[in-house]
Amino acid sequence: MYLRRDQLTRTARAPAKLNLYLEILGRRDDGFHELETLMVPIRLSDGLSFASTLPIDDRPGEIVLGVRKCFPARSSKQTDTIPTGSSNLVVRALELLRERSGCQLGAHVELVKRIPAAAGLGGGSSDAAAALRLANRGWQLDWPVERLAELAAELGSDVPFFLHGGAAICSGRGERVERVHGIRPCYFVIVKPPADLSTAEVYRAHDSLDQVTNPPGRRGLLQASAALRSDGLREAGRWMFNRLQFAAGAVSPWVDRLRTVFARLDCVGHQLSGSGSAYFGVCRHAQHARRLATILRTQQLGLVYATRSCA
Repeated sequence: MYLRRDQLTRTARAPAKLNLYLEILGRRDDGFHELETLMVPIRLSDGLSFASTLPIDDRPGEIVLGVRKCFPARSSKQTDTIPTGSSNLVVRALELLRERSGCQLGAHVELVKRIPAAAGLGGGSSDAAAALRLANRGWQLDWPVERLAELAAELGSDVPFFLHGGAAICSGRGERVERVHGIRPCYFVIVKPPADLSTAEVYRAHDSLDQVTNPPGRRGLLQASAALRSDGLREAGRWMFNRLQFAAGAVSPWVDRLRTVFARLDCVGHQLSGSGSAYFGVCRHAQHARRLATILRTQQLGLVYATRSCA
């Protein structure tokens, strides 16, 4: 996450993420799932600007969210409505922070959306984390990141990851974040197909289906992170894993279609990100990612991105 202050307006970049490893360890008593995942932030990002506003009479200041979509002209999702009220995770994050802090100030937030929704790329979670960081400074709360992380965990499983920044191994519901330092730059090509995938629906399918994929175990998680630190991309590709891919494939035919397409390419490794529907391949370098993106764009599979990891 990158913050910039311009007089009274603060701005942040909210990056997307990719799951290089994702194992589901079981269903918890609270209904959520215990997981272990290795995630890296990427340069595909949304943008937020934040300006603090004063209370109105005896009432707290308003939280006003404006949204501008910035997707390619060929995107079939341009007409989708992005909520601007409390159903938007940015507004929920600000309302929760204000409630817990007792702050009476409001905010005007402008959100520029570039990360497609329902893709397993964490766009909404990243936006919420950016909003928490911006409001923490804009409202002059000066909470430590550990205290913000407690709120982040209430908002969603991926939100704590984006608060800390950088590659990380996340466990529990995702609220336990262990930074992975020294990861070399990684290059990716991503396809977001026209069909969305519901995270809840994919998890329900996971709970009801017999899993046929043998797990690599925690060794796979550690091997993948070690390979990224040593620039061993081929070794990292060997240990990539996503437990939800089988379930997502049962929900949407796009998963197996994209797996077949990527299998014909010379990627280091490829798989679904999160619960989907975005599918990605690891590339050897930037030129390799751009070349594969050009090939994939000719196949009318949806939105295609060539990008790299970010610190």
